[in-house]
Amino acid sequence: MLDQATYTPRLKAVYRDKIRAALKEQFGYSNDMQIPRLEKIVLNMGVGEAVKDTKKVKQAAEELSQIAGQKAVITKAKNSIAGFRVREEMPLGCKVTLRGDRMFEFLDRLINVALPRVRDFRGVKPSFDGRGNFAMGLKEQIVFTEIDFDKVDEILGMDIIIVTTAKTDAEGKALLKEFNMPFNA
Repeated sequence: MLDQATYTPRLKAVYRDKIRAALKEQFGYSNDMQIPRLEKIVLNMGVGEAVKDTKKVKQAAEELSQIAGQKAVITKAKNSIAGFRVREEMPLGCKVTLRGDRMFEFLDRLINVALPRVRDFRGVKPSFDGRGNFAMGLKEQIVFTEIDFDKVDEILGMDIIIVTTAKTDAEGKALLKEFNMPFNA
């Protein structure tokens, strides 16, 4: 068992020791508080099949909890949409927000374990929102080693949003590049 008082995630130590200095030099920041850092990582699974079978949302929430190491919250519809057979308060997906040490642990597993396991992987497309936040999608949750392949009923995709304190996309991309995010462009 790890002693929580002395344990520091690997990527957190790398950020503290190397990445901050590299970004300060690259962008010429005068103050350490200007250096971009990771704020949170949000994992989201939308389960379209939930309209017919609400058990699928519970299964997705359990799998997302295993991946994140933290309990997933089931998201519900805000409005009724007759065309999609959706009623208000109907469970439609799940999400998890990771911060602190869990966030660094998840990012480490994503970059070094899960992404290399994606079939025909050629890097991730740099998809930033204009404020330095990065979003990507995975088509299969089974690329994470926490998921037991034999117990999966259905392959589900997920969205991964990495929120940073960067002011521009260039700063956000530089931060994630320092973490060895495999961009394809």
